[in-house]
Amino acid sequence: MNGSLTHLLYLHGFRSSPQSAKARQMAAWMQRHRPDVHWWCPQLPPSPRETMALLDDGMANWPVASTAVIGSSLGGFYATAAAEPRGCRAVLLNPAVNPARDLTRHIGEISAWHSDERFVFRAEFIAELRAISPVALTRLDRYFAVIARGDELLSWVEMSERYQGCRIRLLDSSDHALSDFERHLPEVVGFLGLSATNG
Repeated sequence: MNGSLTHLLYLHGFRSSPQSAKARQMAAWMQRHRPDVHWWCPQLPPSPRETMALLDDGMANWPVASTAVIGSSLGGFYATAAAEPRGCRAVLLNPAVNPARDLTRHIGEISAWHSDERFVFRAEFIAELRAISPVALTRLDRYFAVIARGDELLSWVEMSERYQGCRIRLLDSSDHALSDFERHLPEVVGFLGLSATNG
């Protein structure tokens, strides 16, 4: 994992947005300490196919050796799918392992967490999730997973098995949102090789 980071992508979770606490904390750290790094935290569309198309387009000219992705929950699934074929680094925060199974119960019109907006999660999105799921991980040293035993939505055992052999920070408690993310931010930026150069 050589090369200083020049581009960093943050992917939020299901029903979430760039206004999530973790996304805002990470954005604030980057703005304060590493404004030289290109930071991108897009609002992801409900469609997994459209999400991957958005990422493919946005990352088309990013240099792989100095690119990294951070993803939370469903964003962790997307981060893995984006990082694996590119060979870039990825940090996964309570990453979804099998969203095609877990999100079936959410088909229909649902609300977003950080606004009054509602959106439709369509049945065909399940097949789209299955279609982009990476089969196996290569070069496990590129991945760092922060996994909470206290996650109330996803199985920490399943997450740990998915990222077995990768660097894992297994938290004794915490929750799905990683409400204590600020405590783990130094290890995240350390894994990415992001030393503070400003402030």
